[in-house]
Amino acid sequence: MSQRPVRFMLLTLSLSLSSLAAAQTEVTFWNTSTDPIDLKGYARIVDSFNKANPDVKVKMVQVVGAETDSAKLMSAVAGGTGPDVYLLDRFTVAERASSGLLTNLDSYVKADAGLSAKYLPFAWKETQFKGSTYALPFDTDVRMLYYRKDMLKAAGVDLAQFDPKNGPISSKRIMEIVSKVNKTDGTGAYTQVGFIPWYGQGWHYTWGYAYGGKFADATGCQVTPTDAGVTAGFQFLADASKALDPQKAQAFLSTYAAPTNPPAQDPFITGKMALEVTGDWMIANIKEYAPNMQWGVTYIPTPDGKKVSWSGGWSAVIPKGAKNVDGAYKFIKYMTGEAGQSIYVKDTKHFPTYKSLLSVNSLYGPDQQFERALLPSSLSRPNLPVGALYWDELTRAQNTVVLGQGDPASALATAKSRVQSRLNRFCR
Repeated sequence: MSQRPVRFMLLTLSLSLSSLAAAQTEVTFWNTSTDPIDLKGYARIVDSFNKANPDVKVKMVQVVGAETDSAKLMSAVAGGTGPDVYLLDRFTVAERASSGLLTNLDSYVKADAGLSAKYLPFAWKETQFKGSTYALPFDTDVRMLYYRKDMLKAAGVDLAQFDPKNGPISSKRIMEIVSKVNKTDGTGAYTQVGFIPWYGQGWHYTWGYAYGGKFADATGCQVTPTDAGVTAGFQFLADASKALDPQKAQAFLSTYAAPTNPPAQDPFITGKMALEVTGDWMIANIKEYAPNMQWGVTYIPTPDGKKVSWSGGWSAVIPKGAKNVDGAYKFIKYMTGEAGQSIYVKDTKHFPTYKSLLSVNSLYGPDQQFERALLPSSLSRPNLPVGALYWDELTRAQNTVVLGQGDPASALATAKSRVQSRLNRFCR
């Protein structure tokens, strides 16, 4: 029997595969995350997209960088070696757009009628600069106070005080309660602490909002770190640091909570710290690294019993100079849409910004319901073209205060001066 038909079929198949390979375009995705659980979630999104879109192949590359540091991206874009997609902390989008680092997405967004309405309003607002869209919103989160029941019980603390039904514990009372947990060695160094309010997500925004502070006046084009509420939040940190002894507290953090430590070595996970202000991602970390832990969550302490939290999150952007803009947009729309966010939410315990997913009960476990209820009223950072700079200067001021090297009023006045001078360039 002739082999010619078989050879013809093989040749046809070979040509078809060659044509498919030629038609397939590659999208390089730089991922700045360092969390193992989050990275697995992103990898699953990429794999799911690639299977559903044979014409585009996304290649994920981990490029570690700080939330407010885009130096590697800037250098790559300037050198013509930048990625097609970049994972960018959403509150810095306006600043990066103002520097010309990001691709304007207006033409794509206009073609997707009603796209903006599909996302949480605050998250969409964070993608904007001068009325144009420069990112698509990805996940969001909620901050609260986690507590270890086992450590508090061992110290003789009444756990009823931490029941969310009783509202937030006062910020003054919380330091009195947790001081019972503190332990030191023969040299006086802490081996265990109840609470270090500036650790984890105990940021300037956390305590400024807890004390009713306002960080910006959009109408007046002003940053307002010297607001009375923000100053009061910083004074709480100053008082807490003084009570703990700033040098001893920092020595403890250097020993048990170095910035380079993986999530598994968080002092709350390892049983070295009884309380921590952090986000919903801690739920996934507990399940992964300390599944037998006795723990609970409650509201962030406030001075007046008001319930306060704030939310942030990440975004997908297309840097200037991207070699495959069409393929990149196709991927970021998938990643930040129902398909991508549903994968990520399920894997990481983060929350979606895609509104339709907020009512999908199967995405959330019983241990996420407290946070889920907080999300609708959660605050967010002001959307500013100096967002990254403002964060860095607030952090500088916070470090000055908690290290006992300056008072809140002067530290925050310095931050205002440095940031406002830059913001003035964008004021009409």
